Amino acid sequence: MNLANKLTVIRIFLVPIFLIFIAVQDIPYGTTIATIIFIIAALTDKLDGYIARSRNQVTRFGKFMDPLADKLLVTSALVSLVELHIIPGWAAMIIIAREFAVTGLRTIAAADGIVIAASWWGKIKTVTQIIAITIALVNLNYENIILSKLTTLTMTIAIIITIISGVDYFVKNKQVMATDK
Repeated sequence: MNLANKLTVIRIFLVPIFLIFIAVQDIPYGTTIATIIFIIAALTDKLDGYIARSRNQVTRFGKFMDPLADKLLVTSALVSLVELHIIPGWAAMIIIAREFAVTGLRTIAAADGIVIAASWWGKIKTVTQIIAITIALVNLNYENIILSKLTTLTMTIAIIITIISGVDYFVKNKQVMATDK
C-alpha cells in the first residue's frame, strides 16, 4: 500500500475518533480535540491526492476509497453539528443528498466504463464545505455572535456551491442518464 492510500486509510480511522471526542461530553476539551482531528483529517485529503499524482501512484483503491473517506468525514461532522444544534438538519441533508446523487451518477457511469473525474466545482465544493465545517466546529468551542454569523455565512456559501456542483455534474454527464441504453 502506497503512502497516499495509507493517508486515506488514516482519514477513515480518524472519523470514529472524531465522533468520540465530539459526542462524549465528559472528555475534557473533547470538542477542541475533535476540531483538531477534523482539520488533520481534512488536510490528509489534500495531501494524499497530491502525493498520488506527483508520484504517479494513483490506484483503484485510492480512486474508490478517497472519495468515500471524504464523504464519511464530512457526513459525520455534519450530523454531529446538527445533533449539537450548530447547523440546521436541512443544511446537512442538502449536502449529504448531493453526495449520494453524484455518487449514484458516478456508479451508473462506471457500469458503462465511463469515469467522471472531479470537476472544478466539485473541488471548490469540498473546500467550502471543509471551511464551513471547521468554522462551525470552532464556533462550538468558542461560541460567540461573530462565529455564529460566520458559521451561517460559510455554511450558506457551502450549500450554494454544493448545489451548483451537483447540477454541474448532472448537466455535463446527462448522457450517462440516457434511458435508451
